[in-house]
Amino acid sequence: MPVVIIEMWQGRTAEQKKKLVKGITEAFSQIGTPPEQVHIILKENPKSNWATGGELASETS
Repeated sequence: MPVVIIEMWQGRTAEQKKKLVKGITEAFSQIGTPPEQVHIILKENPKSNWATGGELASETS
């Protein structure tokens, strides 16, 4: 039973999240994992809690 944890910025729509989890589930199905055994956890973070290269994403994008 795979568990996929995705960390991403806040702001995606419910429709975008549905497409994402469907695509991930389909990829696992292609390698023989039953869809009902694929667990996906979406963790959304505000840009003010994410930094790259010493700079907060909220200040660079």
